[in-house]
Amino acid sequence: MINEELLRWSQQIQAIAQNGMAYTTNVFDLGRFQELRHIAAEMMAAATGAELAEVSSVFDVQSGYATPKLDVRGVVFKEDKILMVEELNDHKRWTLPGGWVDINEPLSQAVEREVREEAGMIVKARKVAAIFDRNQHGHPLYPFHLYKIFVMCDLIAEATPDPTETAEPSFFALDEITNLSEARVTLEELKRLFAHHEHPELPTEFD
Repeated sequence: MINEELLRWSQQIQAIAQNGMAYTTNVFDLGRFQELRHIAAEMMAAATGAELAEVSSVFDVQSGYATPKLDVRGVVFKEDKILMVEELNDHKRWTLPGGWVDINEPLSQAVEREVREEAGMIVKARKVAAIFDRNQHGHPLYPFHLYKIFVMCDLIAEATPDPTETAEPSFFALDEITNLSEARVTLEELKRLFAHHEHPELPTEFD
C-alpha cells in the first residue's frame, strides 16, 4: 500500500535537491543536495514499494529547476460521444488519447500528434477546456507533480492508430464509460469535458 504522506515528502525533497543542484556553485553544497536526492529516492522507494535503483535512475536524469510536467489529452466528440482509447500497458483500461508534451512542441501540435498516433484521428485543436493540477482531481499518486491539459479538438478525418501504444479507439456516451485508467483521466474530469462539449461558451477551467 502506498504511503501518500511519505510520497509527498519525497517529491518535495527531490525538488529542493534538484533546484539546489541547478543553482549552487559550491562543491560542498552540491554534495549535500546529492545526498538529499538520495534520501528522497529512499523515501519514495519506501512509500511505493519500488526498487531503490529504479527510483534513483529516474531522479538522476532530472535537471534544471523542478517544475510540473505537462500531460496533454485530446478531447474529440462525434455525435455527442467522446473518443477513448484502450491502454495496452495499463490492463486495457480506457482513457483519452494523449501523453507528454515534447520540448519545443507547441501545445496544439502536441495534442494533434498524440490523437493521430494513439487513435488514428486527424484533428484540429480548438480550445483548452481545462488545466488541472493532477494532485487535486482524484488521480492515484505519481512520483512527479504534473498538470493535465485537456484540449477540445475538431475531428477532420480518421486514419490508422499506432498499434504499439493503444488499441480499439471508440466513441462513448458518458454512461457507457467503464474501466477507466484513472491515472490518466477521472470520471469527474470526463463529466466536465462533456459539459464543455454541450456548452462551448464555458471558459477554461484550472486548478
